[in-house]
Amino acid sequence: MTSVLYDAPGPKAKVRNRVYTVGGALAVVGLLVFAVARLAAKGQFDPEMWNIFNNAGVRTNIRNGVLTTLQVFAVAAVLSLALGVLLAVARLSDHKPVRWLATGFIELFRAVPLLITIYALWVILLSYKEELGLTGDSPQFWALVVGLTVYNGSVQAEVLRAGINAVPRGQREAAYALGMSKTQVMTTVLMPQAIRAMLPTIISQLVVTLKDTSLGYVITFEELLYTIQQMASTIVVNDENPYVPMIIVAGAIYVAMCLALSALANWIERRGRRAKTGIVMAGAAEPVTASDALEAADGTPGGPVDTRRPPDIHGGGGAGG
Repeated sequence: MTSVLYDAPGPKAKVRNRVYTVGGALAVVGLLVFAVARLAAKGQFDPEMWNIFNNAGVRTNIRNGVLTTLQVFAVAAVLSLALGVLLAVARLSDHKPVRWLATGFIELFRAVPLLITIYALWVILLSYKEELGLTGDSPQFWALVVGLTVYNGSVQAEVLRAGINAVPRGQREAAYALGMSKTQVMTTVLMPQAIRAMLPTIISQLVVTLKDTSLGYVITFEELLYTIQQMASTIVVNDENPYVPMIIVAGAIYVAMCLALSALANWIERRGRRAKTGIVMAGAAEPVTASDALEAADGTPGGPVDTRRPPDIHGGGGAGG
């Protein structure tokens, strides 16, 4: 069987590919075993290293780091979604200046590395923190939140724009034919369908937002990663710093939070696809012949046919009583 992309491998190529696959897998496993052996020789897997998590202060610091991370994520997620909707609508605007400004904003912050954006915002907020009334770690908090918002908002805008453009054009034209304004068409017809269609991608970007909160480490914001690094650098067990246990615990927490967010997204998607139940179907009425309809229209003694309600099929009564 051939392919338009490459020639189907022959018997020798298949054997060679298997050898390369097995050799590569053994090399990776060997590197992992070597790394684990070296860390074990340094005592990173000793029980004493893991006993530090029985300390109430360590657990409190980890809890505070998790709560701070979730706080940043919650604010940045809401603001990025709101900014994404605004930018998506602006980029689809009929006014060229609005469309150009939105396009320039999106392309700029998608191109600039997020770390540079966060660091630049931190420097600016530190320079004007007295004028802005910022105290404590507020400059770090807002630098991280605003950086996450502008970057992820730009990405979400492109996701929503793709969803809006994917809505069949006939629905838009039908809405305009009914006399709806462009704002009504966008808010009641296009945007709800775009959000529902692109929900998996939107949630995937929110997971990226959650993971990117770890960039607060660079600007010394006390989120989870920075808290873990500080404890790993200051705690000493058997003349060694517990870097490996701290990294494993922090990684497990990040994985758990991302899995919880993905599970929430799957639950929302299932609820959105669930069919409505409990709708009572009206019973079928007796058919009306042409002569009965003419008699009802002329007011003849046949009497009008009541088509407003179905007959009492359980009682055996007719349409006219």
